[in-house]
Amino acid sequence: MSAQTQESSRFGRNIRFRKEFRGTTRLSGFYLFLSLATLVGVFFLRDNATMVTPAVWIRCSIVAATSILLVLLTAAAARGSAGGYMRLRISSAILLVAVIVILVLPGDFPLWIKAEQAGCGLLLAGVVYNVNRAKVRSLFVS
Repeated sequence: MSAQTQESSRFGRNIRFRKEFRGTTRLSGFYLFLSLATLVGVFFLRDNATMVTPAVWIRCSIVAATSILLVLLTAAAARGSAGGYMRLRISSAILLVAVIVILVLPGDFPLWIKAEQAGCGLLLAGVVYNVNRAKVRSLFVS
C-alpha cells in the first residue's frame, strides 16, 4: 500500500471516529459545563449552611473532576484510542450508577443538588448509550 493510500485511509478512519463521537463529545461537554457551573454556584452559596453542606462541597468537587476525566476520555476515543474508548465505556457507566445512587438515597443533599445530579444523570445516560452502540463498538474491532 502506498503512503498516499495509507494517509487517505487513516483520514477516512478519523472522519468516521469523529462523526460517531460527535454526540458523545457534546454530551460530555455539557456534563463538564453543568458540573463546573454547579461548583461555581456552590462557591457563591458557601455561606448558606442549609444550601451548601460539606457533603455538597465534596460531591460537587468529585463531579467536576470526573467531568474533566470524561471529556478527556471522549477526546481520546474520538481520536481512535481503543484504551480511551474502553475507559470511557467503563467510567461513564460507573458515573451513571453513582449519580443514580445519589438520587435514590435520602439524606445529605439538598433538592437543588439532586436536580443538578438528575441533569448529570441524563447526560451520562446519553454518553453510556452512545458509546455502547454496535456501530461505535465496531469501530474498535481490528
